[in-house]
Amino acid sequence: MPHDRYQTVQELAERLEVAEATVRQWIKSGELRAIYIGKGWRISDTDLERFLCEHETMPREKGGAAARARSEK
Repeated sequence: MPHDRYQTVQELAERLEVAEATVRQWIKSGELRAIYIGKGWRISDTDLERFLCEHETMPREKGGAAARARSEK
């Protein structure tokens, strides 16, 4: 965890293309783990990855779509 990069609510909202209020709601509800440092919330890369994995519709297959397309040829 010491090597994690921490993002602000604003940075994460821009990255995910959602409103800052949405990110704050995820934090408030406990869906997204965050820590309060200085004057605002910070979200680590590890916690963001965990959040995204919990909200995906299905696990990503190894190799991805590009690898499958190549194997089908």
